[in-house]
Amino acid sequence: MAHFDLNERKQRLLMALVDRHIRDGQPVASKALAESTDLKVSPATIRNIMSELEDLGILRSPHTSAGRVPTEAGYRMYVDSLLGSAPLRHQSARGLKHELEQLISPDQSPADLVAQASKALAELTRMAGVVAVPRREVTTLRQVEFLPLSGDRVLVVLVVNRSEVQNRIIHTDRPYEESELRQAANYINQTYAGCNLDDICDGLVSTMQADKDQMGSLMQTTVDVAAKALKQEDSGEDYVVSGEHNLLDSAEADNLDKLRDLFDAFSHKRDILHLLQRCSDAQGVQIYIGREAGYDALDQYSLVSAPYRADDSTVGVLAVVGPTRMDYERVIPTVDITSRILSAALRNI
Repeated sequence: MAHFDLNERKQRLLMALVDRHIRDGQPVASKALAESTDLKVSPATIRNIMSELEDLGILRSPHTSAGRVPTEAGYRMYVDSLLGSAPLRHQSARGLKHELEQLISPDQSPADLVAQASKALAELTRMAGVVAVPRREVTTLRQVEFLPLSGDRVLVVLVVNRSEVQNRIIHTDRPYEESELRQAANYINQTYAGCNLDDICDGLVSTMQADKDQMGSLMQTTVDVAAKALKQEDSGEDYVVSGEHNLLDSAEADNLDKLRDLFDAFSHKRDILHLLQRCSDAQGVQIYIGREAGYDALDQYSLVSAPYRADDSTVGVLAVVGPTRMDYERVIPTVDITSRILSAALRNI
């Protein structure tokens, strides 16, 4: 993206024009800018400035009217100016933080927190909220309990990491008595508490390779039950998307094909996931406008992202996807504050 060194008057006019276009969704004429800004210059002077900005590729004329709209370069200058200016007013930031804290409840599982964050982004921005599922880190066993159910089913209650509780139902090779399951749980808790689940499963696999006939009944039960109960499975989801329907409200008749391409990208995931992975290396908010993302499906859309953390390392990325004519002044702090709230919630798990 080319760099343009605009004087203060041109910069202020550009900011006013983009603000007006974001609000109204229509090409902005010089007369409207003259009436709505404090530049104290005539519409003719504003027309001349707009023509100069158009020659630079910062504005364009979508129709034969005198109105102009920003190009990707114009939006980039606008966004960079927002990022470089004073942060959101303290009162506004505090109100936004309060809204988000009401939408993202503490004491939830990581999967629930991710879903809540995605819905919160969509609800507050009226666009699509995208949250990459946290990369699976080492999961440490604190305690396990086995409870017999009907038939050959067993309820597994796992306490992992600091205090995260997971419940799962497994199918065993045969029905087990409660006493057998209690002995197996006691053995695992005494032997493996504090170990990560992958190491426990590796140890059990090695035990399973031994001759089961030479094992005592306790070890047979432990191997049969724990090998299934402690196995970590990927969720199958790379990211969670909420609020795609919001994008229909902002879609115009001449870009419905682009919207279909975007929905297709959400469905197939690969390109969006690759873009989120690129964003994970960023410090703070990162913004891709239109073709900056490098994907045809995002040609007329922007992505505003921020990484979120747990245990002092980045574990995922969240983002808002919407038209290039999005309200960046609200979306940017919403994404930033959401990443901080999600990070804080994950640290408490």
